[in-house]
Amino acid sequence: MKKSIAFVLIGILLFSCKPYQNTKIRKDQITYEDFRIDQRTFPTDDGIIKYIDKGNGPAIVLLHGVPTSGWLYRKMIDPLVKSGFRVIVPDMLGYGSSDSPEGFEIYTAENHAKRLLQLMEGLGIDTWSHAMHDAGGLWTWELMKLAPNKIEKLIVLNTIIYEDGFYPPVRMKPGKLAKTAMWAYRNGVTTNTLLKNLFKQGLKENTLNTIDVEGYKTPLLEGKTDAMYYFFSQTCNELPDYTDIFENIDIPVTVIWGIHDTMLQWPPQQRRASNALKVKEEDIHFIDEKHFLQETKAKEIVYKITAFLKKKV
Repeated sequence: MKKSIAFVLIGILLFSCKPYQNTKIRKDQITYEDFRIDQRTFPTDDGIIKYIDKGNGPAIVLLHGVPTSGWLYRKMIDPLVKSGFRVIVPDMLGYGSSDSPEGFEIYTAENHAKRLLQLMEGLGIDTWSHAMHDAGGLWTWELMKLAPNKIEKLIVLNTIIYEDGFYPPVRMKPGKLAKTAMWAYRNGVTTNTLLKNLFKQGLKENTLNTIDVEGYKTPLLEGKTDAMYYFFSQTCNELPDYTDIFENIDIPVTVIWGIHDTMLQWPPQQRRASNALKVKEEDIHFIDEKHFLQETKAKEIVYKITAFLKKKV
């Protein structure tokens, strides 16, 4: 009897751990259902990728990380379109609305890069500007290794560059324990706990509401955890060395970084990263936020990206 009561209490605690603080809905706020309606479908060799393709003009890719999706950029898409850009926002395989095929090696950084190249080729886009966040940096470095002349300008948003400054919220060893954790994430047992901790660590103040969180929570409850498993149990435990890629970078680069980020810290890698990416001092911008700066500083980021992309080289 006591055990049953204990399990009930634990269940109540887990399920009542809301990952949002604000219940007020913003004016004209997009829902996750509407966001998905805007997404298009592209069949890669490994599965279907969903993506946003809006606007006319020079193309810019907005690439998410782990465990997010293109939803992270929802507040930036229309403003960039109004600024004259064609905005491409993919959900990488295993995330968001895209397929989540069984297997793990399919989710290597190199395979993510190959699929992104397939998407851009399918869209008839030969070169583009490119913004990436979090693990999107790893997929970007792999893309630049495979196709070094595709990206014309690079926007670095709190992304993985070096081991220095990289403090992921989750690091796991491959095996049963990690797989059990993924099972709990996708079956609603610890989904709220994961997201609550993520936003607590990733935002100075969690101002998200139920609609905001829906876009992060829904894919998890739909079973999108194999790609997460690979990242947290493999990729983030042994980061590749991309020194050779950095040495060959010869394009304009800007850094827009949430300076209070505890998961991806700029100061420990500042000199090394600045020199490697050959970024000018005036193109390094610090934002008063933590990791998920797209959530609270979308207007400021869009302004800085637009200014950078329209600046004469």
